[in-house]
Amino acid sequence: MTVSTAAPATVRGEAGIEKAEIGDFTPHMVTLLWTEDNGWTGPALGPHQNLSVSPASAVLHYGQSIIEGLKAHRQPDGSFAIFRPRDHARRFRGSARRLSMPELPEDLFVDALEQLVEANREAVPDRPGHSLYLRPFMFASEANLVPRPARAYTVVLISFLMGSYLGQDADAVTAWICRDYPRAFPGGTGSAKTPGNYAPTMPAQLAAGRAGAQQVVWLDARESRWVEEMGSANLFFVRGHGADRTVVTPPLSGTFLPGITRDSVIAVATELGHRVVQEPVAIDRWRAGCESGLITETFGCGTAAVVTAVGGVRDGGEEWRIGDGTPGPVARGIRERLRAHQHGLVPDIHRWRHPVGEGRRG
Repeated sequence: MTVSTAAPATVRGEAGIEKAEIGDFTPHMVTLLWTEDNGWTGPALGPHQNLSVSPASAVLHYGQSIIEGLKAHRQPDGSFAIFRPRDHARRFRGSARRLSMPELPEDLFVDALEQLVEANREAVPDRPGHSLYLRPFMFASEANLVPRPARAYTVVLISFLMGSYLGQDADAVTAWICRDYPRAFPGGTGSAKTPGNYAPTMPAQLAAGRAGAQQVVWLDARESRWVEEMGSANLFFVRGHGADRTVVTPPLSGTFLPGITRDSVIAVATELGHRVVQEPVAIDRWRAGCESGLITETFGCGTAAVVTAVGGVRDGGEEWRIGDGTPGPVARGIRERLRAHQHGLVPDIHRWRHPVGEGRRG
């Protein structure tokens, strides 16, 4: 694999910074290489530009590739802090292990992120809600057509600007239940963050759009009954009222991603005094709970959107509403508190923020 010296890739995104669905790519990227003979190189900072790979690169034929996604947020003093980078490093290693790829050492992962953020920090507007989305990825770059683990890999870290995903005060989304295509199955790669998990979901995403929904809810592969996740977001349900109110999320089963944001939401919900339980949620019980008023809120969470409320669900020709169809107080409170942690507005009691650089304001 070589880095092309041809004209650099276009760095302006399709959606623009306010919507930040794709964002504007920043000027610099970081690259690391691994070979069976020499192991890892150190992180190399360079301009954001095209990659040149052999048409025989193993990734193009056998799909060995993994990704991560995390953010760096501007802090009140003007510095930046990466949110939970070591947790993402460990998940990146776990994904690599599942695909028989070399595991990038945690310190190298964090060092590469620090270089990326420091080089691109000036590209981030000093406005509320704006942040730097960091995308590390690794792929098999050996030119080889034998179906075996490759002997050479490339890691690249790029970044793009994000505003408030889905808008500053996003409305609740409508979710569509997918019953034709399970996203993952026991023993598969559902708990790894690999591009191969995303491409097969696109027919369902298109079907959801035709049904007037913005998100897809995935059910388990065995019974098509148990709720697993929404899009690539983990799901939470608010059940009960007053002192009996409980925040419920499906337990990790190996068929969906162990979200870093999911873990953060559990901690923040507990911090705010909510009772949190992890238990399976059946699709029929979800609907019955919404119709009876027992379930008052549903929301998804992930790195990009942080917390996204679900206002309604469509299942074939049927649909039901959740609460009054708008973001509820639990989802709003958790989102506000989690963003406060990310942006350095509350004490770092969980040790989630990893500082990069120095502040520029007094």
